Amino acid sequence: MSDTPFGFGLPPEEPENGDEGKKKDQESGGGQGPANPFGFGLSGAGGPGGPGADNPLAAMFGSLNPNDLGAAFQQLGQMLSYEGGPVNWDMAKQIARQTVSQGTADGTKDASVGPAERRAVEEAVRLADLWLDDATSLPSGAGSAVAWSRAEWVEATLPAWKELVDPVAERVGGAMGDILPEEMQAMAGPLIGMMRSMGGAMFGTQIGQAVGVLAGEVVGSTDVGLPLGPAGRAALLPVNVDAFGRDLGVPQEEVRLYLALREAAHQRLFAHVPWLRSHLFGAVEGYARGIKVDTAKLEDVVGQFDPQNPEELQEALQQGMFQPEDTPEQKAALARLETALALVEGWVDAVVHAAAKPRLSSADALRETLRRRRATGGPAEQTFATLIGLELRPRRLRDASRLWASLTDARGVDGRDALWAHPDMLPTATDLDDPDGFVHREQQVDFSELDRMLGEAAGKPDLRKRDRGEAEAGDDSDDRRSDGGGDGAE
Repeated sequence: MSDTPFGFGLPPEEPENGDEGKKKDQESGGGQGPANPFGFGLSGAGGPGGPGADNPLAAMFGSLNPNDLGAAFQQLGQMLSYEGGPVNWDMAKQIARQTVSQGTADGTKDASVGPAERRAVEEAVRLADLWLDDATSLPSGAGSAVAWSRAEWVEATLPAWKELVDPVAERVGGAMGDILPEEMQAMAGPLIGMMRSMGGAMFGTQIGQAVGVLAGEVVGSTDVGLPLGPAGRAALLPVNVDAFGRDLGVPQEEVRLYLALREAAHQRLFAHVPWLRSHLFGAVEGYARGIKVDTAKLEDVVGQFDPQNPEELQEALQQGMFQPEDTPEQKAALARLETALALVEGWVDAVVHAAAKPRLSSADALRETLRRRRATGGPAEQTFATLIGLELRPRRLRDASRLWASLTDARGVDGRDALWAHPDMLPTATDLDDPDGFVHREQQVDFSELDRMLGEAAGKPDLRKRDRGEAEAGDDSDDRRSDGGGDGAE
């Protein structure tokens, strides 16, 4: 690092040849005059090896056009002046939209949704809701159907991402202040504030990039098993639906309809199980509370922080600095979350398959494709796993789907869906290990209760009362035999 703070050079000495030397120096970009007030190595101002090339900010802004320099300083000012929560969400939104505008790796660009695409999505969701009426007792949960561009998906889902990410980012913000000794924290107040501002900006940058990449992958508002969009609004992204079905060899109409079935099924579940959303988001927050920040890594990064390399903090975030607590509470929190995600995705998988199988020839192929897609995840999901220490992936999707299908066979659609009445009625992680045991156990309890209720309705004597009567009669007989035996003995 240079001896001068932040790499700003000292004013140049007076040229020996006076005004002529000043003019020549300014024209070459080597001076600190009006042509280059901060000594940045701008394009055309001496090149990489020219004057100012050793300036650290030249590395950040050296490739900029002079007309863009003001925007760069404005962005840097926003980064350092941010005083909001643990994540700079304005920056996250900006980065996400920039990422979307660049298109995906396969060259697909975002585009505004036209009237024809909107009608196609609305018709697909409407037909999907009709088919689902036969597969579930839960009524429609989609008050409207919308077709989003990728940029519109970013706008609509950012509030949900804020709810998911803020608890973990808050721990990072606190850790950045805690790594300094208490006696130094009072003295280093402005420095801590700047560090937290930069941390919020770096977190916002990473979240924005991940959301932007994810916007190029998702086909609806519930792809990750959580309700990311506004309640009651079924959404599909036509450009991503087309990309998803491009190489499957399946008619595009069937692909759109199958994805509409999944979106509409999610909407039914979250609309008519009122506790489910808070249960899932609460499970994420509960897991986040048990995560500890690797303060050794953070302290090492901050201790070696070099203004010439501000990207080091961002690289540390990319590498991950979260360590789940190896405690029974944290393990239980993770099990609850993974089980809840699996039950949601398993129910949707089973219900959609029941609705699509008799009607779509490609139902089996589409089902398997989506199962594999959810099991492997994409680059954006991996980024979120690094940033918040958690993979939003239903690891036990197939087990949960088998359990819901078995419950349908044993108890019917109404009996299966009745389990969503209360979280305590849902299968547990242990039940996913033995789906048949759960189904038969529940079936035996239900049929026993049903037998009693039917008997009372038909006016038949309660079997338990009859048993008690027979037992009392048996006791009397025993008493008489006992008395008789006593007489004989006497």
